[in-house]
Amino acid sequence: MTGATTGGLITIFGGSGFVGRYVARALCRQSWRVRVAVRRPHLAGELRMAGEVGQVQIVQANVRNRPSIERALDGADAAVNLVGILFEKGRQSFDGTQALGAANVAELAAAAGIKRFVQMSAIGADAESKSQYARSKADAEAAVLEHLPSATILRPSIVFGPEDEFFNRFAQMARYAPALPLIGGGNTKFQPLFVDDLADAVLAALTRDDAQGRIYELGGPNTYSFKELLSYILTEVDRPRFLAPLPFFAAKPLGVITSVAFKFYPFMDPPITGDQVELLKSDNIVGATDEDLGRIEDLGIGPLETVEAVVPDYLWRYRPYGEFHQSREDEVSRVDV
Repeated sequence: MTGATTGGLITIFGGSGFVGRYVARALCRQSWRVRVAVRRPHLAGELRMAGEVGQVQIVQANVRNRPSIERALDGADAAVNLVGILFEKGRQSFDGTQALGAANVAELAAAAGIKRFVQMSAIGADAESKSQYARSKADAEAAVLEHLPSATILRPSIVFGPEDEFFNRFAQMARYAPALPLIGGGNTKFQPLFVDDLADAVLAALTRDDAQGRIYELGGPNTYSFKELLSYILTEVDRPRFLAPLPFFAAKPLGVITSVAFKFYPFMDPPITGDQVELLKSDNIVGATDEDLGRIEDLGIGPLETVEAVVPDYLWRYRPYGEFHQSREDEVSRVDV
């Protein structure tokens, strides 16, 4: 059910990030004019190539700075807030960036008369969670719906694609580490979603009348355990590594120490934090709670891309000898034939 017409002006907060680049391209393909609001416009120049000449505008905005938000929303017909962080660093905190930032954007969007609004959240958003990340996501949802009851909330599982923070991170770790940590025994379940499918979901959420005011959990076509995903990554990059079981009670203090230590290295990301260990205690899949929420199929998106069809196309760079390196399994199969 399509309600909004394309061709208007939409502001994307956080549009220069991994997901934002794909959302911008999806909107441009549907003839939207796109205004990308980012903290550092000089680092987002490549986004101008997401559409036709002049279709993409890049402006400076910070979700903690209300005047900059007002300028970014001036004349916009719709807005998308993709701003989010995986761990705290410097002035970027969960409460300030995710919760307060979303509240600022939604309040000022409502004041500007904007009705079509999409807030990017995450599966596991819970005001009662022990994870600060999950609590701030829930606070952001509540603030957005308070100011804009017509807003659509999207909660994806982990998102994969060429620039993702999951498959790339563990593949990079496998290049140098003799073992990978199997936190909590590796039983946590995930439902990875391809970034292009997520971008299509954002577009559908903006244009469908029946999506307004609803919350959707978004997952890919298949479910995997954490152990299965790590084993898959190691096979794809052809780097046999030991998967070391690490119980939650041991992983939590290690994550806390790591996150504190990496605060002294602002240009490096911590491999794991105590907050992320808390998140791994719950399955990251659609329907894990009793909430009656929409799913990606309800937005008319499908068929969905699988991990196996996409991930090998970008993990090859972590193999010992690059793209055309023959894996050990392939060599054995060829000998057997």
